[in-house]
Amino acid sequence: MLSDEEQIRALVQTWQSATKAGDIDAVLGLMTDDVVFLVPGRSPMRKAEFTTLSRVPLDGPRPKFESTSEIQEIQVSGELAFIWTKLSVAITPPGASQPIESAGHTLTVFRRERGNWLLARDANLLSPVGRSDA
Repeated sequence: MLSDEEQIRALVQTWQSATKAGDIDAVLGLMTDDVVFLVPGRSPMRKAEFTTLSRVPLDGPRPKFESTSEIQEIQVSGELAFIWTKLSVAITPPGASQPIESAGHTLTVFRRERGNWLLARDANLLSPVGRSDA
């Protein structure tokens, strides 16, 4: 059986892989029903809004998604855990030639529900990465 830390690391990897593949249902299955995302410059986002923003029409083009995540710290206490992560994301919208890049840190809280770790709160502190087109 995997340790709590190994389970959380696996969840992060699954999240990245499912996002890259466009498997939104898999991503949604990794979060609690009451999940809250905190992003600078906007009001908190809940699961319903995340779902709406993430879904692409069935026949529509999908954005290309690339990311790297370096977990800096994992702490587990009972049914709650948190991670601090250094994250880089590059999203290329359909038809665009260059990605939109962001990087920074996240602080994520997980809650164990029915024996599984799920993302419950996420504070995303990513900032745009400047590009120098030479």
